[in-house]
Amino acid sequence: MGGLVGDATQLRAVNRAIEELQARVGEARNAYGNIPPISRLVNDVERLRIDAGDLVGVPTRVPEPALTPIQIDNTPADALMWRDADDEGIGGYHGTKR
Repeated sequence: MGGLVGDATQLRAVNRAIEELQARVGEARNAYGNIPPISRLVNDVERLRIDAGDLVGVPTRVPEPALTPIQIDNTPADALMWRDADDEGIGGYHGTKR
């Protein structure tokens, strides 16, 4: 079973990053004024804050188990198995002529 994101340091780190972004967007608003791109950024940061708040109490996914490498045998195949096979790209080969 997964843990709770709200109990993890991940959510606190996300909230700190959002607060930092909010401060930088506020500085940009002071520099550029309340022009449409700044208004959109303010709205985007608010949306991030709301979405991060929605994660409180949501269980995290159970990590997938690590894949185990499969050993491939490097022994050459029996040449008789390919005796009448076509060699792709060279043209058809159909054994000895009859």
